[in-house]
Amino acid sequence: MTADKQSPLIYLLDDDDAVRDALALLLRSVGLRSEGFADPQAFLASHDRGAIGCLLLDIRMPGMSGLDVLEQLASSDLPVIMLTGHGNVDLCRRAFKSGAVEFLQKPVDDDVLLDAVQKAVRQHIASRERQAATLAARHKLARLSGRELDVLQRIADGLSNKEIARELALSPRTVETYRANVFAKLEVDTLAQLIRHYLVLLAEGI
Repeated sequence: MTADKQSPLIYLLDDDDAVRDALALLLRSVGLRSEGFADPQAFLASHDRGAIGCLLLDIRMPGMSGLDVLEQLASSDLPVIMLTGHGNVDLCRRAFKSGAVEFLQKPVDDDVLLDAVQKAVRQHIASRERQAATLAARHKLARLSGRELDVLQRIADGLSNKEIARELALSPRTVETYRANVFAKLEVDTLAQLIRHYLVLLAEGI
C-alpha cells in the first residue's frame, strides 16, 4: 500500500458542484486528499470502508437526503460531518442521534471546517487503533486454556498466587505455572501490560 493510500481520505457528498470544488480546494490547501460525489447512491456503492478519513455530507439533496445516507452508514465507523444551509434544532438533533460527529451550517468558516475534519480524522484513527488492539487481544486470549483464563481473571482481580490456589483448589506451584503460561501466551512482560490486555477485552464485553 502506498503512502498516499494510507493518508486520510475526505469524502465530499454534495449535489452542488461548486461546493464540492471549493471544499476540495480547501482540503488540498492543508494536504488532505478528497473524493467528491454528487449522488448518494454512487457514494454508498463505491466508497472504501477500509479508508481512514471522514465524510462531509450535505443534509439536503434530491432523492436521498443526508439523513438517509447517515442511516445507511449505521454499520460503518466512518465519522460524518453534516453540512446544511437550512439548519434547525430538529435536523441537528436527528443528525447527532443518527451518529453524526458534527453539524455545521453553510457558509462554514474555513478554520472551523478544517478543525472539525482534523478532529474527525483523529477520532477515526483512534477508533481503528482500538479495533486493532481488541482484535490482537482477542486472538491472544483464545490461546488460553479454561484454567489459564480462570487464573487470568483472578490476577486481574488482584489476588495473590496463594489466594488463587486456595480459591481454585490448586497448589501454589501449579498456579505459578498457569501464571507463567498466561504471561507467555498473552505476550506480556509486566502485570500492568497483562491488566491492560484484560481491560481492553472487558471494555468490548468479551
